[in-house]
Amino acid sequence: MVIPYNELAWLVIAAIAAGVATGLLAGVFGVGGGAIAVPVLYELFRIMGVPDAVRMQLCIGTSLAIILPTAWRSYQAHRARGAVIPEVMRTWTVPVVVGVMLGSAIAAVAPSAIFKLAFVLIAAIIIAKMWFISDRWHIAPELPSRPVMGVYGFSIGLGSSLMGISGGSPATLVLTLYNKPIHSAVATSAGIGVPIATAGTLGYVLAGLPHETQLPPLSLGFVSLIGVAAIAPISAWVAPLGARIAHALPRRWLEIAFGTFLMLVAARFLASLI
Repeated sequence: MVIPYNELAWLVIAAIAAGVATGLLAGVFGVGGGAIAVPVLYELFRIMGVPDAVRMQLCIGTSLAIILPTAWRSYQAHRARGAVIPEVMRTWTVPVVVGVMLGSAIAAVAPSAIFKLAFVLIAAIIIAKMWFISDRWHIAPELPSRPVMGVYGFSIGLGSSLMGISGGSPATLVLTLYNKPIHSAVATSAGIGVPIATAGTLGYVLAGLPHETQLPPLSLGFVSLIGVAAIAPISAWVAPLGARIAHALPRRWLEIAFGTFLMLVAARFLASLI
């Protein structure tokens, strides 16, 4: 197979840009940037000749692996500022991991259109919350009971592993619905991205082992070590800068920017369904 190296050179440049964008998004919005990494990886794997039957799984698994160091660096930067909510981290970690592992198994067989449509619908709700009713739409002034929080955590983990994201968007929505400040919600969302990315990476590695003959060289299950090496270091390095930007912005600015980001990502997914 002849590999078009001129196209690969542009993809390397795109991967570097994606790494910068991924890190900034992780720090500013408490998200891992999977929506940026997945399309770049999809094109890269297409040129490498990865079969369509396993290409999307490889993109999602690699994206989750890329998210891991980025989420960790972002979480550490936010925690250093005292913005993370410790009780939420303790309550959510186990149910989040359970949801991620279930989602990893489902994602290997379910059609991708379902996950894209789910992302668009969820994003629309979050955008409405952030743009139009951010200060008036609250379920309660305090967080709910531990069992209810467990259900939220499981749902966030499940949805994140089906979409290849770190869970920052749904986690931020839940926390702001219970009257938590946006900066604390973003910081805690970055923290919950660590167990999501860890469990998701492991799940996709295991799910991809039976498909090794269809995967490109230097793949560990549905995780491409080449893709991780191209994007993860840059995104992890840039994440603390995003965290500093987040804490320097007024709350309303952050909400508007967060909603705009989600709108762009949702539009990309919606366009791919048409």
